[in-house]
Amino acid sequence: MENNNNLFGKENLRWMLIGAAVIILGLILLAGGKNTDPNVFDVNQVYGKMHITVAPILIIAGLLIEVYAIMKKGNKEA
Repeated sequence: MENNNNLFGKENLRWMLIGAAVIILGLILLAGGKNTDPNVFDVNQVYGKMHITVAPILIIAGLLIEVYAIMKKGNKEA
């Protein structure tokens, strides 16, 4: 008889990896782009929709996916 003491199942780990990937994507988008001339301030580089709106939504969505992955009940395999 095999004793399986894993805290999370395969499906939980899959959801955790998906959540981590979404968080990492949000952080990459939040980091922004590179300005070609350091002496010129480009408002769109800093305050664009990607940095202000999309990236935080992705980070929050990734955190919600992580909560779902942790709380999800695994299948009881006998």
